[in-house]
Amino acid sequence: MNCQEIQHLLDPYSDGELDLVRQLEIDEHLTTCAACSQRERQLKSLRESLASPDLYHPAPATLRARIQLATPSSEPRTQDWRTIRSWAAMAAGILLIGVTVLTSILVWRVRNSAEGELGNWLVAAHARSLQVNHLRDVVSTDRHTVKPWFRDKLDFSPQVPDLSAQGFALSGGRLDYLADRAVAALVYQHGKHAINVFTWPATNDGEKPASNFSRQGFHIREWQRSGMNYWAISDLNDEDLDQFVRLFQEHSAQTP
Repeated sequence: MNCQEIQHLLDPYSDGELDLVRQLEIDEHLTTCAACSQRERQLKSLRESLASPDLYHPAPATLRARIQLATPSSEPRTQDWRTIRSWAAMAAGILLIGVTVLTSILVWRVRNSAEGELGNWLVAAHARSLQVNHLRDVVSTDRHTVKPWFRDKLDFSPQVPDLSAQGFALSGGRLDYLADRAVAALVYQHGKHAINVFTWPATNDGEKPASNFSRQGFHIREWQRSGMNYWAISDLNDEDLDQFVRLFQEHSAQTP
């Protein structure tokens, strides 16, 4: 695709509305085209601005004056003024509610769009690792080989639990890039199914239970623990993937 075609697709690309093949094509184009990449960053900045609390604005103080100016010029009776004040207060309340609801909707949409965009990036990264046979940079079933491999490549040390006894064998790991930062991608194998576990530091130390969803044929689990984000992606069935996540969490808590 050329730049003109890419520019037309950046909006649905940023909202995670494209199919996986088109998503991968645009991913590749953005790595080589500075103009399109800049446009994509501007769209991302716009969404972040819409999510800002500064977007909220109270109802304007001039609303009452405008309503008064819209009334007949003749001197109204006291009862008429009471009616006008009542309607003005009601209109101000409705406007305030409308602004609040609109702001909430915009913030909700931006947050969900950001999570949806991250989910699309992760699915694309998982698909790329399978398509180009680049699943592992370091090939090993030994966590004491895989964990140190990341030491000089990342600003954090990922948890690498050994789950081979439970049927989920570690097969290696690789360095990946998501949302403009380097992340660790741990690779486990369950039968013929590969499981990618992407992990990187969270913005806070809070705990977040695993949530599950599916996208483009892959099952995804996302959670936060001990200040780290985790996203597990595979074509495993839901039951086996849930078991893997449960074991990963249990053994990570026990592994130094």
